[in-house]
Amino acid sequence: MKKITLLALFVGLLIMAGCAPKTQKYVYNEGTVYTTLYHFIYSSPNGKDFKDSIELKMNEFGNSLSTFIPTSTISRINKNDSTVKVDPYFRKCFLKAEEVSKKTNGAFDMTVAPLVNAWGFGFTKKDSISPGLIDSLMKTVGYQKVKLVGDKIVKENPNTMLDASAISKGEAVDMVCDYLASHGCKNYMVEIGGEVRAYGVNAKGETWRIGINKPNNKGLYDDNDLEDVIHLNDKALATSGNYRNFYVKDGKRYAHTIDPHTGYPVQHSLLSSSVLANNCMTADAYATAFMVLGVEKAKKIVENDPNLEAYFIYAGDNNMNMVWYSKGFKNLIIK
Repeated sequence: MKKITLLALFVGLLIMAGCAPKTQKYVYNEGTVYTTLYHFIYSSPNGKDFKDSIELKMNEFGNSLSTFIPTSTISRINKNDSTVKVDPYFRKCFLKAEEVSKKTNGAFDMTVAPLVNAWGFGFTKKDSISPGLIDSLMKTVGYQKVKLVGDKIVKENPNTMLDASAISKGEAVDMVCDYLASHGCKNYMVEIGGEVRAYGVNAKGETWRIGINKPNNKGLYDDNDLEDVIHLNDKALATSGNYRNFYVKDGKRYAHTIDPHTGYPVQHSLLSSSVLANNCMTADAYATAFMVLGVEKAKKIVENDPNLEAYFIYAGDNNMNMVWYSKGFKNLIIK
């Protein structure tokens, strides 16, 4: 579950948009898509509202990568429909997922879907967990077991299923940004389900600002309770955290991030992973991968990749929240 504080900031920006000079013509859109909320603000030529056109594009995107749509490309692949050919959205997503999987040694893995479902965090009903079930499902997991050959997905095991939820919202953000830019919008902030990308300035002529929530181990959050606020321009930010999507059974807490190497929910100190990248699809995938890897392994990847910056919140001694951020991220924090 990716969550960063945007609602309060968007409301403030909407007010400013109404007060901006008419030549700026900022437009505000909000709604629901992919079982989550979206918020868009953009300076539009002649003040044109692109909401209807964007929603058509997002529906088209969902028909490719949503596992909640039975006839989507990814759902048909999961059902082993031999007639399905991958579309451009799916191809782009799969190739990026494969790239990130390799760079994170499989910490990011689209084939983790059966495990996510079994633990009750996916698109099917929760199973009764047992070591035997996990061992059985692990035989279907592994990004190397699925290949893109031409316009077809080829599986080693027909029971392998794909889940793009940890990367597709980021790709959808990028799609909307590209659409706005192609229609002459010079300034915009696009957010879907907490994943965000921004370009240019807001209606007040200032760089866009994004807040990062303080994790709450009760699964709650307060829009006004921020760990930090950053400037965001021509970059994307995605956040993944285990502090909101979990359940407790027999006194034990089970987080929604499943380790593809073990088949079990991760058990480490990292509470929230926020990643900056040039596009939101990349940021989205790495934010999830880092939640699997934990603080130390994630830091090594960030420090060795000039295209990534990160901000980690983790549990320190006495359950006090601690923060680590990369050098590039530090420069964006508003003091």
